[in-house]
Amino acid sequence: MWDKLQAILPFVEKPARYIGNEINSVVKAKEEVLLRFALAFPDVYEIGTSYMGFQILYEIINSIPWAQAERVFAPWPDMEAKLREHKLPLYGLETKTGLKDFDLIGFTLQYELGYTNLLNMLDLSGLSPYARERTGFPLIIAGGPGALNPEPLADFIDAFVLGEGEEIVPEIAETVARGKKQGWDKEKTLKSLAAIPGIYVPKFYTPAYDAQGKSIGIQPMGSFPPLKKRIVRDFASYPLPKKLVVPLVQPVHDRVSIEICRGCARGCRFCQAGMLYRPVRERPMEQLVQQGKMLLQNTGSSEISLSSLSSADYSKIEELVGTLMASGDTSVSLPSLRVDSYSVELARLTRAVRKTGLTLAPEAGSQRLRNVINKNVREEDIFSAARAAFANGWDNLKLYFMLGLPTETDGDIEGIVRMVWGLDKLYREIRGNKGRLRMTVAVSTFVPKAHTPFQWAAFLGREEVKRRQRLLLEKLRPPKFKVQTMDWEESKLEALLARGNRKTGQAIFLAWQKGCRFDAWTEHFRPQLWAESFAQTGIDVEAALGAISLRAVLPWEHIDIGVSKDYLLRELGRAQEAAETPDCTRDKCSDCGVCAAFAVTPLKRKGKAECD
Repeated sequence: MWDKLQAILPFVEKPARYIGNEINSVVKAKEEVLLRFALAFPDVYEIGTSYMGFQILYEIINSIPWAQAERVFAPWPDMEAKLREHKLPLYGLETKTGLKDFDLIGFTLQYELGYTNLLNMLDLSGLSPYARERTGFPLIIAGGPGALNPEPLADFIDAFVLGEGEEIVPEIAETVARGKKQGWDKEKTLKSLAAIPGIYVPKFYTPAYDAQGKSIGIQPMGSFPPLKKRIVRDFASYPLPKKLVVPLVQPVHDRVSIEICRGCARGCRFCQAGMLYRPVRERPMEQLVQQGKMLLQNTGSSEISLSSLSSADYSKIEELVGTLMASGDTSVSLPSLRVDSYSVELARLTRAVRKTGLTLAPEAGSQRLRNVINKNVREEDIFSAARAAFANGWDNLKLYFMLGLPTETDGDIEGIVRMVWGLDKLYREIRGNKGRLRMTVAVSTFVPKAHTPFQWAAFLGREEVKRRQRLLLEKLRPPKFKVQTMDWEESKLEALLARGNRKTGQAIFLAWQKGCRFDAWTEHFRPQLWAESFAQTGIDVEAALGAISLRAVLPWEHIDIGVSKDYLLRELGRAQEAAETPDCTRDKCSDCGVCAAFAVTPLKRKGKAECD
């Protein structure tokens, strides 16, 4: 296989994507390996190698003496063409073994626009995309946030992992290995997997539709555990990897990343991750310092990213940053900052090594709309955070907003304009002529997502989105401001896939057959082919994008993430009243149901009120 690859790699862009042999990659002796597990990411190498969850599972699986984890990423179209031309299969990077010879292929579903890549990777492996046409091994499993609405991919995936993978992936490996030793066929292996809490095997469940083709529920065909997500209760007992694979091609996030906490209780009503990853758990600071330094040493990196949904909410964030930077040669970055928790001390600490750009996410331009989405951020918080950053030397500022949020008006859009100009004025007041502010305003289109209070909301139409984008672009002109807007067609496709059912899978298959690949990449996105695919499938796109009745049975309703439907409905009602719900780690319990569902003690940050 390697000899054949060497013949084609000189003719593709970035051949280092496909050769493996990186520092800290793992290759075991063939005679030691009972189970081969391919970790598959349905996008290019540079994106997949930046995903921390991939690295965590890679080390967990390879820590099992008889298991070999390998990695595989979606080949760029030039490499796909060469593989097809030379009749070579897609393969694991570590041993160059074709994926068809693995026992398990596990896909990470990070975002919906990678779904056609998943089908393409199966086809390149010599496997049918349809699960019903694959009679033997490997088993195709999938996890990640996309697995919490599994139905659009249910015809293609043998088993979905619901929730967090640290505990359940070894259970899957042990079950499949036991079956391999005892000669189980695919059916018996899948039944054994379906008996594991947190595993959803679609073939054992029947979807039902009404006369209009809408999903009215999913029913099990047998006795299986409730379809409830898995979580890691004792977060500290699952430390970060000791080593990270060092990519050969510069990744999109070229730094060591450590997950300092998991979950977010802020309760933004549009945010799927904030609902899916509850409850909130933190890693001990001493563990983070020790492992962070170890990872820097084992990778050669000088920058460490403190990763979470809201990094500055970590209870000891200032102490952690100060300790990590004490040596003087380590740069710390803080993604996902909440503007109300960004302090002057953090600004002072992180500027000590390198002034990186500051990213803040007000999401909406008016206080009314921020209350609707439960952002719990005041305009004075935003300006206070910016003031601290400007005073400590920042010249790059990126702001994230959304258009099309429920109840949005032109006045809310005007609020974005006023805020941006106000921040520009603040910079000049603080810095005078000593610097030049480079401000980027990134404006996405709101996409309603499963398991959120806004899951019932409509997706805004094309002409109205364009009109609202023009309101911004006319008043925030370059070169003073750089405004980035999202392509409406891409957001539309994301909305259709995010709330889809099993019939949506038929459209995904047709789009892939027509040549759709890398739909998240503008140069490869082909909306006309998707439109044809939905039309041929008989899906009413306009209805699928519209508001969903609160009485409807949702396609993902059979999946229990621990957050109750009653809570989501209450939050939707509070949104309509523009009423805020406080962060339960800082205030009273919001009764979302997740702590009771998983029998965990809710995290309370220092000096805050206790739960009810």
